[in-house]
Amino acid sequence: MCDVALIFSQDQDLSEVPDEVREISMQENRWIKVACAFPTSPTCANKRGINGTEWIRIDRATYDACLDTRDYRLK
Repeated sequence: MCDVALIFSQDQDLSEVPDEVREISMQENRWIKVACAFPTSPTCANKRGINGTEWIRIDRATYDACLDTRDYRLK
């Protein structure tokens, strides 16, 4: 169970995720916040987060420090 779903991406292919999370939250009669965090700077071309989420703009160093580099396909 979670209260906040935080996606570290700007990939619009993930824009179905907030809808799915909201559907689950309604089925469970609870509130879940959906947000996406992404790096921003004056040189970044993409300044938009994932549709249907709250956008959290962070600096590149913070973004990189939050990334999980583990390959979950390996056992």
